[in-house]
This record gives sequence, C-alpha cells and structure tokens, in this order.
Amino acid sequence: MADFYLGGPVDPLTGKRLESQTTHYEAEDLTTHGVIVGMTGSGKTGLGIIYLEEALRSGIPTLILDPKGDMTNLLLTFPELAASDFEPWIDPSAAQNKSAAEAAADTAQLWSNGLASWDLSGADIAGLRERAGFTIYTPGSTAGVPLNIVGSLVAPGGSFDNSAEALRDEIQGFTAGLLGLVGIEADPISSRENILIANLIEHAWRNGQSLGMDTLLGWIQRPPIRKLGVFDIEAFFPADDRLKLAMQINGLLASPGFGTWMEGVALDIPSLLWDADGKPQSAIMYLAHLSDEERQFVVTLILSKLITWMRSQPGSGDLRVLAYMDEVFGFVPPTANPPAKQPILTLLKQARAFGVGLLLSTQNPVDLDYKAMSNAGTWCIGRLQTERDKARILEALTSVTGDVDVKLLDEQISGLAKRTFLLHNTRDREPQMFTTRWAMSYLRGPLTPTQIASLSQRQPASSASTSSPASAPPEPTLSIDDGTIAIMPAVAEGVAAYHLDPAAEWASNVEASAAPTRYEAAAAIRVTARYDEARAGVDHVTEWEAIVVPLSVGDPTPIEVDHDPRDFLETAVADVPYALPEARIDTKTFWSSLSAAIKEKLYREGKVTVFKNAALKMYSRVGESLEDFAARCDRAADEAADTATAALKGKYEKKLRRLQLAIDKYGAQAEAAAGDARSGDIDLVAGTVFDMLAGRSRSRSISSATKARRTAQRRVDAANDRVDAKVAEYAVLQEEFQEEVGDLVAAWDEKAQDVEEMEIGLEKNDITVADTTLVWIPRA
Repeated sequence: MADFYLGGPVDPLTGKRLESQTTHYEAEDLTTHGVIVGMTGSGKTGLGIIYLEEALRSGIPTLILDPKGDMTNLLLTFPELAASDFEPWIDPSAAQNKSAAEAAADTAQLWSNGLASWDLSGADIAGLRERAGFTIYTPGSTAGVPLNIVGSLVAPGGSFDNSAEALRDEIQGFTAGLLGLVGIEADPISSRENILIANLIEHAWRNGQSLGMDTLLGWIQRPPIRKLGVFDIEAFFPADDRLKLAMQINGLLASPGFGTWMEGVALDIPSLLWDADGKPQSAIMYLAHLSDEERQFVVTLILSKLITWMRSQPGSGDLRVLAYMDEVFGFVPPTANPPAKQPILTLLKQARAFGVGLLLSTQNPVDLDYKAMSNAGTWCIGRLQTERDKARILEALTSVTGDVDVKLLDEQISGLAKRTFLLHNTRDREPQMFTTRWAMSYLRGPLTPTQIASLSQRQPASSASTSSPASAPPEPTLSIDDGTIAIMPAVAEGVAAYHLDPAAEWASNVEASAAPTRYEAAAAIRVTARYDEARAGVDHVTEWEAIVVPLSVGDPTPIEVDHDPRDFLETAVADVPYALPEARIDTKTFWSSLSAAIKEKLYREGKVTVFKNAALKMYSRVGESLEDFAARCDRAADEAADTATAALKGKYEKKLRRLQLAIDKYGAQAEAAAGDARSGDIDLVAGTVFDMLAGRSRSRSISSATKARRTAQRRVDAANDRVDAKVAEYAVLQEEFQEEVGDLVAAWDEKAQDVEEMEIGLEKNDITVADTTLVWIPRA
C-alpha cells in the first residue's frame, strides 16, 4: 500500500512541530478524493506539489491541470543541489541586491538544509526522477509539448453501445467546450447547437467513423441524419441557422492562433500517463496562457477522455491514477454550470470504484459546489481569508461526516500558521494538524512560456522522462528599441499621473519590483457598488480600490488593493524607460471607455451571495453566516408551528368537549339504569317473600321477577356500551390530534431546512468608478 510522506504533526497548543514524529497518508484514501483549501501564502501550492511527488515516488501516474503555471515546478528538481542548477531559475526581482550567482548559492543551501530537516536529500530527488517521467503539455501553444485537442474526433474501438454512457459524456464535453469558445451556451437539453453537434458525433462514432473538423462543419450544413427527436431537422434547426453556426466555428478555426490546437501528440490518456516501457508519467497540462473559455474547453475535454478511459478499466480499491487541479475557481461553481463542471462531478461520484483519485485545490471554498464538497473524503485546510470561507468548510465537513466537533475545528482552523494544515480524513477518528515537509521540487513560482520552452527542449515529443534543466535562457527584457521610451508618455488632459512606491504594502500584488527595468502603465480606481434587492430586503453598499493592469484595449482586470495617496509618488524612483501601453492613454476616449468597461465587467460578474428560505419567505443579511441564518429560520419555523398548533388545538377542543358531554350524559344514564336494577332486585326479593307468606305460587313470582331483572340489566349494559363507545372515540380523537401536531411540527422543521444560496447582481446605474488616475508600476 502506497504511503505518502506529507510532513510532521504540530502541537495544537504551541503551534510547534513535533520533531520526532512524521505525518503519513495512505494513498488509497485519495480514491475518495480530496480538497486543499487555503488563502494565498498558506502553502497550498507546496502541499499540492508534495502530494504529486509522493504519488510519483509510489509509482502512481499524475494528470495535472495547471491553470496558473505553478505545477511546472515539478520539473525543477536538482539531485546535486548545486547552485549552478538553481541559478537559471532565480527570480531577479526576489534576489534583493544580490547577484544571480549569490542568490542561487543561498537558495541551494536553503533547499539542502530544508530537505535535511526532513531526513531527505539529493538521493531522494534522484529517486523521484528515476521513478517517473515529467512532461509539460501546452494546448494551443508550442511553448511546451503541443497537444492535439480538436484535430480529429477519433472513433472509439468496439461497439458504441458497450460504453455509450461514457462516450456520450465525452461527446458532451467536447461539444460544450467547442461552443463555449464561440460564445454559445451549450445546454444539453435546450441548445439546438449542442443537440445537433452531439448527435452528429454520435452518428459518426456509431458507424465507426472518425471526424475531422472539416467534415463536422460540412455535416452541420448538410446533416447525414433527417430527424432530431420527432422533428424533421429542417423544422428543428433550419439550414440558414445551421450555416450561421458553421460560419462561427469556421471563424474560430480560421483564426491565426488556432492551428496549434490541432497539432502535437494525441489526447490519449494511457500514453499521457505511462511511457512505452510502462513507466508512470507526470502529465502537466499548462493552461496559464489560455483564456477562461479556452481553459474550460481544455479541462472539459481532458477530463472527459479520462472518464472514458476510466470506465474501460476493471475496478480497483488502490489508487491507480491521481488527477490534480491546482486552482478550481470557476470550474465547479455552486450556481452556474460551466462545461467542465459535469466531468469534475462525474469523477467525484464515480472514480472511486476504478482507483482514480481527484485532488482539487482552491483559495475560496465558497466557489465550490456543494455536491463537490460532499464527495471529498480528505480535506487539507490551511489559513482562510474570511469567516465565510471557514463557515463553508465547517458546513462541508459536517455534511460529510455528521459527527464533527464544529467548535474545536473552528478554533484549530483559526490558529493555523503558514504551511500548517488541518488534515481531516473521514477514515480517521479525528483530524490532525501538521506542517508540510520540504518539497523536493524548487518552488520557483509560475513559469512563463519562454521558460517552459527551454524546459520542453529537453523533453521528447511524447510523454517520457525528462532530464533536469541545467540552464535556461534569460527572460527577454525591454529596451528603448523594443516598445519603450526614455520619457513618460503623454497622458490625456485632466488625468493625473503618478509612480507607484515599490514599498507600498500591496506592491507585490501587482508584481512591482524594487529593482525595476521598466515602468508599465496601470490605472488606479475607486469603485462604489450598491447591491439592492427589494424582495430580499438587501441594500448593501461596498467601496474598494483597485489597480487595473495592464492597460489594454481588451477586457480590464481590476486587482483589488487598499491604496491611498501615500502609495503614489510624483517622481520616478528609478532611471528606467517607460513601456508604451497598448491603450491610447493620451486620449480621453480611452479613459471613459475604461470606466465603462469596468462597469460592464462588474455588471456581468459583480455579485454578493445571500441565503434564502423560499418556504418561510426569509432572506439573510449580507455577510450573515449560514449558521446564523439557519438559526433564524429555525426560530421562525418554531413560532409558526406554535401558532398553527394553537389553531389546531382550538379545533380539536370543541370536538373533545362534545365527546366529554356525551360521556357524562351516558354515564349518568348508566348510573340511573344500575340504580333501577338494584331497586328491582330488592322489590323482587320482597315480592317473593310476600307471595310465599300469602300462599301464592312461588315459581310464578320468581319467573316474573327474573324477566324484570333481565330487562333492567339490558338497560344497564346498553348505557355502559354507549359510554365505552364515546370514551374510545375520545381516545382516537386525542391520538389524531397528537399525530397532526407531530406532522405539523415536522413540516415546519422541513421548511426551516429549505435554505439555498441566492446571488444578487448589480445594475449599471448602481456602479460608480471614480478617482481614476494613471499609475506607473516599476517592474523587472
């Protein structure tokens, strides 16, 4: 059984590492999947690297989806731990007045000492490199090993019906991703475009036919099928509309950069995960260079292919393959349904039976769908940014195990230090706090396409082991002849211009450098946004500052920072040139369009989340935790249940009162009848004695008396039967009342649990962009 060496336990009281102990994790536990959460700087990326190193050391191949570029650091392994190995990868901006050689020597010593503190050495690094191969794939780019994403829709071998479910998932993944690239929402039920393309691919595969994109475009215009559902295809999707769809997709294929999407090695899961000799591989899918839509497309296709391959394998309780996604933000949101969400949820629900584990990493747990959270058996919780994040984690752990000590976990999470995590495994009796061991890979941070290209020169054309890079070309720097000028470019009248002080607390957020080689243009803004929703009783105003960089003609990306006038200087702090921005900062049109674009972006994306209970017609306040809102719902439901119970009690009291009167009435009749019977018995005895003394016939007297006694007894019995019947009816009515009360309370309890999230967006007139100024950022 594979055993992952993650680090060492930490004393929860002192926060110090327990030097004599180590923290290990059984690999098979990852078949129930895992989530790593933690804010920036918590050590989340390092822990992900360690999980991957341990999997590869154990002979388990890894499929890595890398939206940011951090996971490429797995190739930066140096068994000799020599300064010359580190030097090409030292970040000049982090060298701090040292030469590259000096910084590299310090880093090599740091790594050697760090590994030694965990009983690791260069020999372990050499063992890792010998045990596994490493390849960086770059879909849509030739910087790494190109991956043929859409070059050909190869028909699967064997009968389509034998694996129809998996193949339809793969078809849906491809279709949703392709349509997403051309801006069409691909709902599998309501989208005509989705239904048509998916049916065309299935038609080809059922007939054993592979599809090229040219054939697919031809079929969209002239489908080889006559009906979709019960409708003729011309009625369902007329020819003119199909031509427009074909033109949209053709425009995508004809774009200059799209050719690389159809070049490179085939998207074949076994070939990516094992080389020809069966050696496990680390297949790193570098996605940092792609747009959000392109990332969705690539992730959807890769995971759909993984699912198809997975379902063709025999079942296994061991971890056979580890799939890792470094930042899952935007891929499994709680409300929207982007293309990649379905294959991720499918893996979380089904992969366990096939020995495939999925490990997700995210900064914000609120960005994860509940279904994803509830299917994770392992949680590594680092430092969290907000109380809301912590509340979401505690809620998820409670839903998974049901017996979580919420108060204890809350206290432990709140006190976590950097690189310290709370490991909650549903197979263990209680969570444990640990600090991560030193990574064998040099954690350089995200690599650029240029750096990846230098690594890929040492990689073969297919997935295989790659040697550690000994050197890398320096990053190109701007010169006066390469897009820069020696003096500050002109700016539009009325727009103030400043230089960012590299000592500002948030300077690193915008990649400012204390040793710059150039100044790059950015905009400082102040945003006020009002979220109002009458039915929810929400009227929430928020104000924040941001930096927009780079200044381009495209979609702006504000970076939220807490800036103030002290961060901006009138004069430059370094004698370096100014990079000419893409945007025309010398025109008022650009600055007005920038404000409009930011408003548009916030209008599309700006949201606050509240909770609502439709059954109770209640809404949470902005910032109110789920726990507090749920408590309010419980109180409201209790009050409603009490009111309804009182009304029900009044209805039943009338019926019970009538029954009690009847019982009293029939009881009195029974008493009277019994009294008559006793009087009759006395008269019978007296009459018999009198007749005997008078010489009358005794038998005749007794017979008459007996008849009278029987008649009286029947009257007594009848009266008692009526009493018993009413008493029984009274008991039944009481039982009905108790049952109705129980049902009523249960119904209100159920309504109290009917809580869901509700997003409140912005109206354009509720957004204000003010105090816009030009800021020159010093960068290296």
